[in-house]
Amino acid sequence: MLDLAFLHAANHLLDAAPWARERLAPFAGRRARMVLGALPIEFRIAADGGFESVGAGEPAVEIVLPATTPLALLAGRKSALSGARLSGDAGFAEALGFVLNNLEWDAEEDLSRVVGDIAARRIAKGAKTLATDTSAAGQRLMDNVAEYLRYERPAGVGRPEMAAFTAAVEALRLDAESLERRLRNLEGSVAAP
Repeated sequence: MLDLAFLHAANHLLDAAPWARERLAPFAGRRARMVLGALPIEFRIAADGGFESVGAGEPAVEIVLPATTPLALLAGRKSALSGARLSGDAGFAEALGFVLNNLEWDAEEDLSRVVGDIAARRIAKGAKTLATDTSAAGQRLMDNVAEYLRYERPAGVGRPEMAAFTAAVEALRLDAESLERRLRNLEGSVAAP
């Protein structure tokens, strides 16, 4: 089910990017596996450069994405794909990686077919503003929590406090050694007569 949803979405993006289909067409018939966390998605390159469903078999290329990739997509496509590991046929892996890294979804164009141009523009602008505001709010929340933990409820020890503690422990160690020497000297003087 997930495979079919991915293939449908990927082919929709490829339909709007003839350059991508041209780049993948020479690899027609080759299999690929994309692993997102624990979810593998297997597909084959079709004769027209699109993706098609396949049965089980050994892939020529495997792309392993971290499980956090969907969240990283909110920060941008480049950061989402930066943790990807590609293995297998180098030429095929390079072409597939390039296409996946450079495909763009024109959500506004797709929305305009459903709700019209003006509404699609406003929805896309509102979504972009929401994403920006949500990201900024998340950053402010992290900054506030860090400030709270640092000043209001220190969770650790600062450098000056640690240096003072280390100096006090060292002074105590030196005092204990001095006391031991004095005790040995006293024992020696009492035992001598």
